[in-house]
Amino acid sequence: MNDIISQLKTLKLYGMADCYADIQSNNLSPHLSGTGEFQDATTCLLQQLLKAEAADRSIRTIRYQMKSAKFPIHRDLLGFDFEQSKVDRSLIQQLATLTFTDAAQNLVLVGGTGTGKTHLATALGVSGIQHHGKRVRFYLCPVGIPPLNWSMPWSWRKPLANKVAWRSV
Repeated sequence: MNDIISQLKTLKLYGMADCYADIQSNNLSPHLSGTGEFQDATTCLLQQLLKAEAADRSIRTIRYQMKSAKFPIHRDLLGFDFEQSKVDRSLIQQLATLTFTDAAQNLVLVGGTGTGKTHLATALGVSGIQHHGKRVRFYLCPVGIPPLNWSMPWSWRKPLANKVAWRSV
């Protein structure tokens, strides 16, 4: 019973949770037989419906987050060729855990043409959305990050530069 109530509350169906608790505590189910068979069938059906609703919401959330991240193309780490690129595989595996996001740090990949910056950024973002429930936004900066323009005085750039974690690829 508590499992169903907690699932209803997880799905933010508070009214249904309260009603279900009332029904269970007062045995208000009009079709309840003395053996409790109907109640067991109803409970089983309700649990399946709740699991289906939770799975559907999870899929819709992932689909929405993938769209709002604005990735140029879907990539993952399985498709990255570490042998061809001069990328530190252990560093990328560490970044894939996304522990740097717990400290509210950003990631900027810097490197030459064809080193896999876009592939890695997209793969890390996709992993963050699908496996860690993160909200991700992909930015492509072909000419550098405008706020960190080197012609600006250091007193203006310093607060912005301190917010960015630079990783060279």
